[in-house]
Amino acid sequence: QVQLVESGGDLVQPGGSLRLSCALSGSSIFSRYAMRWYRQAPGKQRELVADITSGGDTNYADSVKGRFTISRDNAKNTVYLQMNSLKPEDTAIYYCNGQSPLTRNNYWGQGTQVTVSS
Repeated sequence: QVQLVESGGDLVQPGGSLRLSCALSGSSIFSRYAMRWYRQAPGKQRELVADITSGGDTNYADSVKGRFTISRDNAKNTVYLQMNSLKPEDTAIYYCNGQSPLTRNNYWGQGTQVTVSS
């Protein structure tokens, strides 16, 4: 059973930084997974923040370009989201998503809360 576990969410002041981690277990082919970070703010729909392919290609939402960086460590079955220059509007629950290259099933983590406030 594939499981994703996020960590790293916290309360941070505007302009600060955080690094989120998402560890995948239950699969030996993490390197072939497409991985994504989504977020959902109160009263808003879940939105795609960043994604990274098995080959390392990345894409970002316009709202985070230049501030967030997605990366992966295949040896640790982990994907990261480095968030710099955080703004209050980045406040949300951040979810990790992984798509199996074999079944195309999507797997979700439980989410981690990021709050940007002074």
